[in-house]
Amino acid sequence: METNPLPSVQLTAAQLETALNRPLQVKRRVKQVLIALISLLLLLFSLVMAFHAYIAWSLARPHIDPLRSNPSLSFGVAYEDITFPSLNDSSILSGWYIPAASSPSIGKTVIFSHGYGGNREEIWVPLYSLAQELHKQNYNVLMFDYGYVQPEISATGGLRESQELLGAVKYAKDKGAESVYIWGFSMGAGTALQAALQTKDIDGMILDSTFILEPETMYHNMKQIANLPKFPSLALVHLFFPLINGVSLNQIPYDQVKEAQYSMPILFIHGKQDQRAPYEMVQEIFRNQSAGSSSQLWLTPNDTHELIFKAQKKTYLSLTMGFLKGMNTKPALSASSGI
Repeated sequence: METNPLPSVQLTAAQLETALNRPLQVKRRVKQVLIALISLLLLLFSLVMAFHAYIAWSLARPHIDPLRSNPSLSFGVAYEDITFPSLNDSSILSGWYIPAASSPSIGKTVIFSHGYGGNREEIWVPLYSLAQELHKQNYNVLMFDYGYVQPEISATGGLRESQELLGAVKYAKDKGAESVYIWGFSMGAGTALQAALQTKDIDGMILDSTFILEPETMYHNMKQIANLPKFPSLALVHLFFPLINGVSLNQIPYDQVKEAQYSMPILFIHGKQDQRAPYEMVQEIFRNQSAGSSSQLWLTPNDTHELIFKAQKKTYLSLTMGFLKGMNTKPALSASSGI
């Protein structure tokens, strides 16, 4: 049986060239798509890295409001405008020195250590009211701005700031203070704990809403800027922080601060509704203090970060002024106290 032969197909030169070039065109298009995808991924990677670098930059440069008043305008007392260096001469600080009401002074000075994002006024506390009460109780008062209040200086989680606080302690001693007490708020309280590891010239501390910059609290503050996943955001910010700000967060001795047994009495004040600094951390630090240290802990069940004085002014003043007057008395409060 005969079969019909298949008809031959004659390809033109153009068709032949197209057929031969088709695999090359496909390869070229695949290459173009891959290049576009890689470029897009590199762009996204660059944006992610740049965003985390911005967060590292922002955390070290909080917005600071300008000063609104002064001790004379606020509660009618004389004061001195002062400047002094940090203990290691890395920065020059500005502040106010308010002499005690009686002259000569009793030689006791309270130094306020303001929190992150604040200045020497700490309006939301407010520090003027506490300074006025201390003045009436015949304490010298030193109010100053940490270096990061100046635009050219970054915040370092207490590393540079502890040296600045120690500079304030030296200034008070040079002014004739026989006893120096630190009254710290938020990161200013955490800074006071760092400073207390380095000196014996602090005779006692009142620490309100203590904030210590460690990985968990760092991540919490990052989330105030953007709701980011913990991984890899926390690691990326830790990576960029020293590159941008010149200080590594790994240098912050947060474990040492939490585990230390301090030589001076400390009054810890903290609200259980504090969303910025967990009260359990303060409980842990308090428990590490010796039974004979005269340290105390006041936990309030309903108060938030740094707003305890506003919420409970009478009790707050009674406890803090009583603590200052009786540094060597037996602790009156326990870790479960709530007033």
